[in-house]
Amino acid sequence: MDATIIIYVVIAIAVIGLVATLLLRGRRTPPGTYTTTRDANDPAAPPAGGGTDTLEAPRAPTGTAPPIGVPTEEEPLPAGVEIPEDAAALETIPVETPAPVQGRLARLRARLVKSNNALGKGLLALLASDKIDDDVWDEIEETLLLADLGTEPTLELVDALKERVKVEGSRNPEQVKAMLREELIKLVDPSIDRSLAVMRHADRPAVVLVVGVNGVGKTTTVGKLARVLVAEDKDVILGAADTFRAAAAEQLATWGSRVGVPTVKSDVDGADPASVAFEAVKAGIEQEVDVVMVDTAGRLQNKVGLMDELGKVKRVIEKQATVDEVLLVLDATTGQNGLNQAKVFAEVVNITGIVLTKLDGTAKGGIVVAIQRSLGVPVKLVGLGEGADDLAPFETEDFVDALLN
Repeated sequence: MDATIIIYVVIAIAVIGLVATLLLRGRRTPPGTYTTTRDANDPAAPPAGGGTDTLEAPRAPTGTAPPIGVPTEEEPLPAGVEIPEDAAALETIPVETPAPVQGRLARLRARLVKSNNALGKGLLALLASDKIDDDVWDEIEETLLLADLGTEPTLELVDALKERVKVEGSRNPEQVKAMLREELIKLVDPSIDRSLAVMRHADRPAVVLVVGVNGVGKTTTVGKLARVLVAEDKDVILGAADTFRAAAAEQLATWGSRVGVPTVKSDVDGADPASVAFEAVKAGIEQEVDVVMVDTAGRLQNKVGLMDELGKVKRVIEKQATVDEVLLVLDATTGQNGLNQAKVFAEVVNITGIVLTKLDGTAKGGIVVAIQRSLGVPVKLVGLGEGADDLAPFETEDFVDALLN
């Protein structure tokens, strides 16, 4: 009898154990993990009964943006946004020393003199003629218009030169050149304040927003400007808010790494640009840096939704800091098309300065005058090549002298 009872007890324990095992195997995978079952025909598959693999939750799929919305202090960090604590968090890349500002300016002046003097040569040839009649003045007007000086500035310059040549009666090439130089300097206007608003405030960094259409060299310009600021001993953080162009964030981070500047970016394609910009400024405030520069997507001026989004980026940044500088990057080789772009961007954000790239590859230097006259916005920086240090402050007299060689 006792043996029978023992047998029943053993059977009961075995049954209970089996039921418990089945229940444990059927339990749902804990939140935050995923399970995958290997193919039975896969040579690398585990033996039968080997169970499943538990994986960490993957990143959001490419092309899926996190919910649109302004992050607040209480909300978690938007998915996929990486915020380095400081420059020491960068990958180990040899840090470069940017060229000093003065040395860079001298080299850029020489380059501009060699490459961008078609306008000056044409004007000087015409003004040095033995006889300056109406036909010559017409050719001068045409030369200036082809250089994208604009109709109103062209007429002003021609009228001023006509009057001076008539009054002074000079045909000496050097004197004519001096007249032309003086009148061009007046048009470009040396009285405009071209300084960058990059001085840190008492309790927060200066914030610079960089905008422009695709293909003008905007991300490259942000990287080059970071080098200029580092050369001036400023602490900088970059914000990669261009989340639509493939590899834009990595391109910007590489530029920053070369001079020891950290980059706030998202590893999710199509992430909300406003969230990235917000977190970049937030990191800049927390780390007490001097300047936060935010790169934006290259929006086409006819894409109303994207332009509205650019306005949103600026509004979101302003929830915690003012935007001190809005730089519009333009390609000098596009001429009047660049002026059209500038007008559209000016309707969306308050542009405070122009960066004119590829100025060494065009004879259309007159666009400098046209843009300033049209928008009342100064050209503050010029790009004159592909090199890392080929960006410099715009200097009125240097520019005119380079045009006239």
